[in-house]
Amino acid sequence: MTRMNKAPDVAVYIGRFQIFHNAQLALLRRALAAAPECVVVLGSAFQARTPRNPFTWEERAEMIRIALPEADRQRLKFLPVRDHYNPAQWGAAVKKGVARLHSGQPSVVLVGHLKDATSSYLRDFPGWALDDAGRRGDIHASALRDAYFGAARDGSLEAALAALVGQAPASTLQFLRAWASLPPYAVLAQEWENLRREKALWSGSPYPPVFVTVDAVVQCARQVLLIRRGRSPGKGLFAVPGGFIEPRETVWQSALRELAEETGLRLLDSDVEAAFKAVRVFDHPDRSQRGRVITHAHWFDLGPRRPPELTAGDDASEARWLPIDQLAGMEDQFHDDHFHILDFFFGLTADAAEGSAA
Repeated sequence: MTRMNKAPDVAVYIGRFQIFHNAQLALLRRALAAAPECVVVLGSAFQARTPRNPFTWEERAEMIRIALPEADRQRLKFLPVRDHYNPAQWGAAVKKGVARLHSGQPSVVLVGHLKDATSSYLRDFPGWALDDAGRRGDIHASALRDAYFGAARDGSLEAALAALVGQAPASTLQFLRAWASLPPYAVLAQEWENLRREKALWSGSPYPPVFVTVDAVVQCARQVLLIRRGRSPGKGLFAVPGGFIEPRETVWQSALRELAEETGLRLLDSDVEAAFKAVRVFDHPDRSQRGRVITHAHWFDLGPRRPPELTAGDDASEARWLPIDQLAGMEDQFHDDHFHILDFFFGLTADAAEGSAA
């Protein structure tokens, strides 16, 4: 990090802000006091709604705006950034986005708190000064989300919001109260409950579980084979065919079995071997809502032939071929990091900006 000899032109504050709370508000105020302009970088910007990422980046920007007086709102700019699951690529996207918002080469101070491994990214911006502001209260957005979605079980929303007084701005609580009347709240509350029950099954394990899965990325005539998930987590979202590895299978055997079970696609061994192009491991700790899930994505190219017929089964409610050139506009319709998997193989976002700032 760089030491600054003069006041910075821009303060940058990075977060997911799911849900925006008082500790984050304190850091935001510090950023606003540090420079005449403040860029708030909104992570996980284009994902589908999930219990971990319930709010769109526009909703989070509004949640932040309404917590501030009008004069401070005028000094804010919001930069939505997708999860690249690659620190260098993600950091480059942040720096490029900030530069796009300001002409010339402004001096930048990055305001944040180096609390643990999840905030180590603050050290990845050479040329920017770092203002490590320290802890601003023992408040965790995950606990706030648990209280918010857990309230749907017994209709105790008002009691849950009352318990959050002192942890989140009054404007955030008002936002949450209004948002709970929208259709996504009930859907995500059910998804949250299903995930809670699943994780409870592993609560007695002496070590945090690490799951191994497989995926099959199959392309044919510039189309890719996708399913719609038929159950939680991610019910109704697009996904690459795949699933958990069986105890007596190799990852190769599991990938072919899951492909057949979910899509009905069965190929001769010789055709499979000819179509196989590569395998890539995706192992980011935050890639799955279930917890730590490491997947092996197998890439197959069936060539320019007519795409085979499909029959959805097992965990899939639908199996279909989608044109690859349409995927870039569908990021918010994919389960977990499956858009990122497709992006890796097909370069869906290679020429795309991170999004329009607000």
